[in-house]
Amino acid sequence: MASQKIQELLGDQAAYYLDHTCTTIDKSSLYLPTGTAVNDVWMNSNRNVQTLRSISTLMNHGRLANSGYVSILPVDQGIEHSAGASFAPNPIYFDPENIVKLAIEGGCNAVASTYGVLGAVARKYAHQIPFIVKINHNEFISYPNRFDQIMFGNIKDAWNMGAVAVGATIYFGSEESHRQIVEVAKAFEYAHELGMATVLWCYLRNNSFKKDGVDYHTAADLTAQSNHLGVTIQADIIKQKLPTNNGGYTAINFGKTHKDVYNKLTTDHPIDLARYQVANCYMGRVGLINSGGESKGASDMAEAVMTAVVNKRAGGMGLISGRKAFQKPMNEGVSLLNTIQDVYLDNSITVA
Repeated sequence: MASQKIQELLGDQAAYYLDHTCTTIDKSSLYLPTGTAVNDVWMNSNRNVQTLRSISTLMNHGRLANSGYVSILPVDQGIEHSAGASFAPNPIYFDPENIVKLAIEGGCNAVASTYGVLGAVARKYAHQIPFIVKINHNEFISYPNRFDQIMFGNIKDAWNMGAVAVGATIYFGSEESHRQIVEVAKAFEYAHELGMATVLWCYLRNNSFKKDGVDYHTAADLTAQSNHLGVTIQADIIKQKLPTNNGGYTAINFGKTHKDVYNKLTTDHPIDLARYQVANCYMGRVGLINSGGESKGASDMAEAVMTAVVNKRAGGMGLISGRKAFQKPMNEGVSLLNTIQDVYLDNSITVA
């Protein structure tokens, strides 16, 4: 039985999340997170020895070391959402050192941030916690705003500052997505040549993905397909938002899908929807981490725990949570990160 704290945070939905049995894609079909994933899964891939070591370094740090699960602190919001919007609630995080300190104090596997943030403190911290350098961004100051991700540096710079991995975003479905796919695929290829792991933010951006008052940017079928594109360009970890609905293909009436996606491979349960995301990551060969989402204040802890439970029980490999952690006092951020990690350390919370 899950700890009392986790059950209390889930509230009257505890049984809904903790007792669910997945009858769509059976867990026996999945490559589930283990402490030996590099030997069990990645050893047979085309990743070179240095990249295997980087993946292992990433997975074997922090409170979740050797569990197969990861907890990552991502702080690229200073560009993606503007520094004011991101750091005004807690101005200490205008200083890059405090971002890295939060990841270390919070027991994270890694810290993911910009060239500038990580470069500013690389000599002091790159050997203390794995760095994931985010190589592209939606700069969010052009007007009107555009759905585009542009490169902010080069892979060699990330390698020179001691990064274990690089991260990138592709806005699948946007007008610029074709260019982004080519750019990121080439960047990931070079990162692998240098021995770094790769993490892809697989996000959807297209105003047409909103139909009849419903936003399908987080539909299970569409997000899962973006995951499938992400693993195709050889991301080692996929970052994706937790699905909130389904049927994007059929509602918008584009692309190709199959009735079994909705009748057999998914249900309305959040764990089953996330299971379909995992399936599209080569049945879990490539780990799925779900994002923690924006900070909403008092409900942050409960929402983070719910997301972690859904991800873990679906077969995912962890959570990447930023604003919920850094937009509050550091001790509260550390507590939130540790509580997320407690979900993955709790052996009674099993894959559904």
